[in-house]
Amino acid sequence: MNFWTAVVVIVAIVAFANLRVAKYRSLGGGGDASQARAIGREAELEREVLDLKKRLAVLERIATDDRQSDAIAKEIESLRDR
Repeated sequence: MNFWTAVVVIVAIVAFANLRVAKYRSLGGGGDASQARAIGREAELEREVLDLKKRLAVLERIATDDRQSDAIAKEIESLRDR
């Protein structure tokens, strides 16, 4: 194998590797950026879960209190106004 053949083979290998890296990054394997998005999404989901737990606690309190249906209806309307 002469010198120029070796250069062509090396360039071909580097080009192939660059194509693979570009394909990997386009599929979402970008590393830091995708991890940052995942962390941000996780925090958003945790806040949503906490909010839903609070709402569930309110609904459980409404359902288990010994009150008339009119009082429950008023309570629901007051919570909707928030």
